[in-house]
Amino acid sequence: MSSTPLIEIDRLTHRYGERVALDSLTLAIEPGECFAILGPNGGGKTTLFRVLSTLLRPQQGTLRIAGQDLVEHAREIRSRLGIVFQAPSLDKKLSVAENIWCQGRLYGLSTSTIKTRTNELLTRLGIAERANDRVETLSGGLKRRVEIAKALLHQPTILLLDEPSTGLDPLARRELWTQVRELQHSAGITVVFTTHFLDEADRADRVAILDAGQLVALDKPSVLRGEIASESLTIETDEPAELAAAITERFQLPARVIDATVRIEAANAHRWVERLVEAFPERINGVHLGKATLEDVFIARTGKGFYTEAQAVPDNSKRRSHKSGTA
Repeated sequence: MSSTPLIEIDRLTHRYGERVALDSLTLAIEPGECFAILGPNGGGKTTLFRVLSTLLRPQQGTLRIAGQDLVEHAREIRSRLGIVFQAPSLDKKLSVAENIWCQGRLYGLSTSTIKTRTNELLTRLGIAERANDRVETLSGGLKRRVEIAKALLHQPTILLLDEPSTGLDPLARRELWTQVRELQHSAGITVVFTTHFLDEADRADRVAILDAGQLVALDKPSVLRGEIASESLTIETDEPAELAAAITERFQLPARVIDATVRIEAANAHRWVERLVEAFPERINGVHLGKATLEDVFIARTGKGFYTEAQAVPDNSKRRSHKSGTA
């Protein structure tokens, strides 16, 4: 990585009335990185994305891309950006190639340049054989690849993706990220994406975790996970505060109440499952054992769970569930 950051964010603050969406955010993104911005709903991801994509002017603080101030050089910076918004931007009645051709003309590219780059991008993204198909006939995952091809047509140095896999099934999500990572390495671009999927952020080179507009963690996913216990237990109970106190008193095992559950973090947490169920058979409804994840990092830094009732937990969660009274 270069010693000079490609994107520099310094004390960036943005408010919507009384609500603070970004709170003195400071971070830097290096050239060639795949960088994840992870956070729950309301964490500040969308606002940061809108500022990065030049849709919002910074209210306070500064943001520099390739050494240029975002406010003073917005037009020049836009030419460096390829942007894929969460909302679809394709014309469903046009073919894949026609959608990309329209994008190229908006950027003032010649017909020959558009044709050459379209062939290259669709081949890289594995959809060259669908070039003449109407977009409405494509699956969600293939539509996302067309969106990415459009974003890369003018050869930007930075690809911004706003929750790009939202609405895709697990297989389509994995295939999409395989393609994005291959593009990152083959084209030498910097990828910055927002997500609320923990496993998706784990694919990045580095991840910034936001909560209520504040930066709560920033590093390689493996480094962040390595800072906490390797295993955790999440215990379902009707009386979380009382059970947590009882566990701590009886076993001298630190137990916390997180989102109406009892949480225990330990290097060998799996060894406690049977003992806890035997000790409190009437008070435990279920025990979930999990390896350390970025959710554990979020909980350790904020003292609360990552997912709210309004959010869906990813399909490919690695947790195993042990119900009371079962082996």
